[in-house]
Amino acid sequence: MSKEFVERRDGSFYLIGSRVPLSVVVHDFRNGETPEAIQSNFPTLSLEQVYGAITFYLGNREDVERDLAERQRVEEAFLQTHPAPADLKQKLDRAREELLSRQS
Repeated sequence: MSKEFVERRDGSFYLIGSRVPLSVVVHDFRNGETPEAIQSNFPTLSLEQVYGAITFYLGNREDVERDLAERQRVEEAFLQTHPAPADLKQKLDRAREELLSRQS
């Protein structure tokens, strides 16, 4: 019996029963994360769903790679038309430093 873990929705791949795009699971997997670590980052997913997503990726690599490239293109186009405020990175860096100094 075969169980489905990934579906095409809104022009992209998502894990069935969740709002998690396959692309984030694939990204973490490519960066050496274990399925258990990926699942801990997404507590709404079961370990079975994560393994199923990875299996789907490995079995449909060409289609998934095309989807990932398209998502990247859309994200880059969005960033070009919606740039972050110039001082945002500096504000975030200062806030991070303040938080870290309080923790030590």
